[in-house]
Amino acid sequence: EKKGFTVERSYTGIQTAFRATFGSGRPNVCVISEYDALPEIGHACGHNLIAEAGVAAGLALKAALECSGAPEGRVTVMGTPDEEGEGGKVDLIKNGAFKDIDLAMMVHPAPSTIIMPQFLALKQFRVTYTGKAAHAGAFPWEGVNALDAAVVAYNAISVLRQQIKPTWRIHAIITNGGTKPNIIPEKAVMECFVRTPKRSELKGLMDRVRTCFEAAATATGCKVEITQPVQPQHNVMSNEVLAKQFGENWKALGVTDFLQLGGPSGSTDFGNVSHVVPGIHPKYIIGSGKATNHTREFTAVANTPEAHSQTLTAAKAMAHTCIDVLTTQGMLEEVKKSFEAGKPC
Repeated sequence: EKKGFTVERSYTGIQTAFRATFGSGRPNVCVISEYDALPEIGHACGHNLIAEAGVAAGLALKAALECSGAPEGRVTVMGTPDEEGEGGKVDLIKNGAFKDIDLAMMVHPAPSTIIMPQFLALKQFRVTYTGKAAHAGAFPWEGVNALDAAVVAYNAISVLRQQIKPTWRIHAIITNGGTKPNIIPEKAVMECFVRTPKRSELKGLMDRVRTCFEAAATATGCKVEITQPVQPQHNVMSNEVLAKQFGENWKALGVTDFLQLGGPSGSTDFGNVSHVVPGIHPKYIIGSGKATNHTREFTAVANTPEAHSQTLTAAKAMAHTCIDVLTTQGMLEEVKKSFEAGKPC
């Protein structure tokens, strides 16, 4: 607000989301300030830097619009919370936050620099097995062991991995395995993530994983409840026109050591955004590249002067790319054409 943006707090009813806009008309280019943190290890995914990059790019774009004297064109900085949890961008999409947006982009710190990283589609399971408690020493035959069901399911998934594609991912933990060793566990709970490079591949893999859960219940005599507690995240569809322009701008800023395409990575709710409007989600290196995301080492690197400097360079590349779209005749049409050609994915 102090810099001249119109700010909408609690945007679309989400208490910690915001939208800040400057300018008028179209195109409306959106840079995203994503913020979150991880339990116990803090900014191990660098959300402090992601938020910084979106704000910095927005301020640069405002200055460019003012200097150019362009009669039309709008910049939106969107604050999106809860990427690591429920997926705030999914709710923002449902609430219509991107209906007047022509394109969106954000950047992400990482151990390497990649313009078009492969963020995977993701669905999550919560699996609850219910058995029957009994005294494990005196009357174990009276019990039905829910922990056994979870262990069988976990091992079945481990065996399944040999027969799935190398770009597919399944990972699970047992979050509840009983209360005391001398009580046959009557309840066990698992959390499981299933990921594929394209959302169209998810159902087939999910069906096979679900079979593992159900078979474990049958084998142990337990009941099983399978739910999906978190909204699914789509794979990121990187817009090739925006990605190419971003790469040119990165080079102009002195960043030359980068990959155009990357291999399988994690997942992000920006994937859902990229299925609604054209977008890119480049990664940029911080530190020496030795610290990887979701580690305490990455938390430490994410709060260094070098990391902030690298973040501002990435923010400049975003701003330059948005300026190119705003000022180059026909570029937005090419961006949208590339977007339509990439669907469905």
